[in-house]
Amino acid sequence: MVTGQIAMEREWVTNVADEAAVRHLTSLTGCPPAIAQLLAARGLAGEAAIRSFFSPSLSDLIDPMRMLGMERAVTRIRQAVQNSEPILIYGDYDVDGTTATVLLKTAIERSAPKETPALVRYHVPHRIREGYGMRSNVLADAAAAGIRLVISVDTGIRAFSAATEAKALGLDLIVTDHHLPDDVQGVPEALAVINPAQDGCEYPFKSLCGAAVAFKLAHAILRAGCSTEVERLRLEQTLVPSFLKLVAIATIADAVPLEGENRVLAALGLRELINPVQPGLRALMEVAQIPPDRPPTAIEVGFRIAPRINAAGRMDVASDVVELFLTRSATRARELAEKLNRLNDDRKVTEAQALEVIDEELSAIHNKENQFPATCFVMADPEWHRGVLGILASRIVDRTGRPALVLTYEGGEAHGSGRSVAGYHMLHALTEVHSEDGSLFTRFGGHAHAVGFSLPSERIPILRERMARHSATALLGAMLLPPLEFDAEVPLDELTMPFFDWLERCAPFGNGNREPVFVSRSVTLAAAPRIIKDRHVCLDLAFEEVRLSALGWSRAGTLWTKRCQGMELDAGVKLDIAYRLRSKSNAWHTGLELELVDLRRSSKL
Repeated sequence: MVTGQIAMEREWVTNVADEAAVRHLTSLTGCPPAIAQLLAARGLAGEAAIRSFFSPSLSDLIDPMRMLGMERAVTRIRQAVQNSEPILIYGDYDVDGTTATVLLKTAIERSAPKETPALVRYHVPHRIREGYGMRSNVLADAAAAGIRLVISVDTGIRAFSAATEAKALGLDLIVTDHHLPDDVQGVPEALAVINPAQDGCEYPFKSLCGAAVAFKLAHAILRAGCSTEVERLRLEQTLVPSFLKLVAIATIADAVPLEGENRVLAALGLRELINPVQPGLRALMEVAQIPPDRPPTAIEVGFRIAPRINAAGRMDVASDVVELFLTRSATRARELAEKLNRLNDDRKVTEAQALEVIDEELSAIHNKENQFPATCFVMADPEWHRGVLGILASRIVDRTGRPALVLTYEGGEAHGSGRSVAGYHMLHALTEVHSEDGSLFTRFGGHAHAVGFSLPSERIPILRERMARHSATALLGAMLLPPLEFDAEVPLDELTMPFFDWLERCAPFGNGNREPVFVSRSVTLAAAPRIIKDRHVCLDLAFEEVRLSALGWSRAGTLWTKRCQGMELDAGVKLDIAYRLRSKSNAWHTGLELELVDLRRSSKL
């Protein structure tokens, strides 16, 4: 395991909150001051905002008709349904793309009269054979089969050539996407483009995932088909909450900011997941070992459910996911869920094999100068599976605190994924290195923190050189070793179950609404650190009459056993600790424990 820069001592800084706002929130809600401080620091103020935060409801969802292109798209889709025109949904192979496909297909089919069912087909590309994005040959096949309306989900915003081909084939194209449009070319020429990130769109929330954008279109289609108030109430009270189950999974899996409308979608969807009626969703939650007596947490969705969905597109065919979420057969659902589980196990093995190579290379780089250079790592190996490139890039970021591009190549063509650190906009970086001559990449796209791309394998050295040059000037010190941001100082004796209950009300946590980190100072180490499985540590902490355990899990950039040995910790030492609060409930103990984020010897005597 490489420790590197992330294991170095970081500055601790608290998120600044206005004292008057903290007092107001404490009085308004009755929450502990530390909870009020984290709410104020995250910009929450006023009764309406607090109500929506603690008790999100369907009324907090934004009208989908406020999206540019929505009215035109709904009109064309309803026309196709009424005329029994076959429709093709063009999806993507990850969680976001597959769930978006299911949501839109289901909505269109539900909008059709029973006597004339909608003719909705879908195409989910194969990651290896087709790669990301819309392909002209698929559109040509669709046109030859009599299809005249194609709707993309979670893809298409940069599909300029595909849009041109669709027009030449006589296809009406509706693009629904959430990825950033091209800065120069704008959006493709299509019948309608639905993307809150495009210029001219007045939709107030810009950070939806692809499935959420597809849900907005689905919601608008179904609402347009309601002819009575009874139908509309059934839609809003029954169908919309049911759809939010998959929207929540996609929102969490795609790591979009869990703030604003995304937080509403995630919170409501997680709540609905306590009742997974659809056989495929129920079977998936069972193989993922999600407890059936409560809604899953965002962490469980992100680390148990989403990887199994993604495994289909990474290791085999993502269309299995669409079938899983559409089937009404419990037997078939169980077969598919178990297949995804096996594929996820295969993915873990494949990932581990590649990480052995990566860790050796990172160790050699780190040992050379006892630190990692201020650069974007570009690593390539023809043996690496394309399905795990994004995961490998994330692992490099975890281990080094540096952005990373990871590629594999075969037959003269290289494919890659990238992940970044806060402050380094990866898509802008790729755009800049490509624009030097306009011929580096065959295709690329993505976000500030995640990108995908392809290029001739002979250009990998050029990519490596340009990214090294770009990151050398754009990667600043604060990006490489960011300060540890904590939300409030809390004496250990104030960590009670009522405090934890308030903390849980602030969930779901994720990107944009990160899980709170607290600091307690001058706590006493009651005994020498206990080593768990040779890698992890358990600290027995005391403050006044309170005793709590703090667990340090060695992963990513921190090896807690070495940290504690280097600090020469023993009973009686005073510590300042940064941690996340956890609930512990088992046959031996019920209460709270701490998950270590950082620690240092206390400056107080």
